[in-house]
Amino acid sequence: MKQAINLLLALTITLCAAAQAYPGSFWMGKTTGRFPYMEYGLGDDRLGGAKMGYIDTNVVMKVVDSVNTDYRVQLSRFHFAYMPKTAVKRDSTLQAKPYILSENFRVYGDDDYDYVKINLEQKLPYKAIQEIHPSRLLVDIYGATSNTNWITQLKTAKEIRNVYYEQKEDDVLRVTIELQHQQHWGHHIYYDSTGSRLIIRIKRQPDITSIRNLRIAIDAGHGGDNDGADGVTSHVLEKNYTLLIAKQLEKTLKAAGVKHTFMTRRDDTTLTMPERTEMLLQEAPDLLISIHLNSAGNDSVSGTSTYYRYIGFRPLSTAILKQMLALGLNEYGNVGNFNFALSGPTEYPNALVEVAFLSNRADEKKILSPAFHKKVATQILKGIQNWIAGMK
Repeated sequence: MKQAINLLLALTITLCAAAQAYPGSFWMGKTTGRFPYMEYGLGDDRLGGAKMGYIDTNVVMKVVDSVNTDYRVQLSRFHFAYMPKTAVKRDSTLQAKPYILSENFRVYGDDDYDYVKINLEQKLPYKAIQEIHPSRLLVDIYGATSNTNWITQLKTAKEIRNVYYEQKEDDVLRVTIELQHQQHWGHHIYYDSTGSRLIIRIKRQPDITSIRNLRIAIDAGHGGDNDGADGVTSHVLEKNYTLLIAKQLEKTLKAAGVKHTFMTRRDDTTLTMPERTEMLLQEAPDLLISIHLNSAGNDSVSGTSTYYRYIGFRPLSTAILKQMLALGLNEYGNVGNFNFALSGPTEYPNALVEVAFLSNRADEKKILSPAFHKKVATQILKGIQNWIAGMK
């Protein structure tokens, strides 16, 4: 018995020593590749894991563990995230620092955007949070300790009402950006190419006196080698009918006087989600409408639904859903925090419309009708118009 107790004690001591040693086991690296992102945990579904957010390349990361295809990264003393291994590259020249100081802030605008520029000693990871009522953008900078003694704010900033910060934790600096308008029109966060200055770019509200002034992008879901769902009786492919509806929407918008529309695809083309995202970022639309057709394992499920990821973009999706329900479709709902790739960009409001269910016979019959495509396009147009009217 004594021998067994001694063995158990030795094992306990070994495990405790290993646990104490674990925090010191890490290596340093930088984010790399197209659209690196952080996830909250290791859970996955068909849309991937729940994303904390996208970050810039060359951001310094402290890697503390490896789990399957992900690295666990330590953002600050009490905050961790997971990143795909393809998104982090080891850099042996980097060394962990006990603290990173923030320096002065500068808030100003140019002809198109407002900016908050924050000088840091190193490119640190960050997370952005949209808030409404009041309309604000919160940016948490992990690993940063304030040495900011002034924030210069110029009148050239038109959309930014005020900027201030608070040290939420010893090594988490929260920047609060108050906005002039209730509607979030988009933001982009990145580091300058020559140093470690964090730049938060805020999009100003465009001219909303008329829908004609807006730059509207349309994405026809799937395409090429990605067929999507198929009809329960007709076996038509989702990719073909999302394109038909998207083209009708473009035609309807132009008839309403919209001067600038952009289609991610006009034919049966294979496009990856990063490719679509890149072309949309280059196009810089005022809003994006993604067209999809739904499907379920149970053929009794039917209805229309809209989707968004960020709370500041929800009003567009709810305005469109309200008009879609006027077609007599059942309500499948308004879905938030949707982890779809094209719902991920923060640069412009976006809404995904699941028009109806190809797996439901009644819905499928409607989807097959060109007259229904025109009605759908008209209702989406009305939804956008009502969304604009609500801001005036």
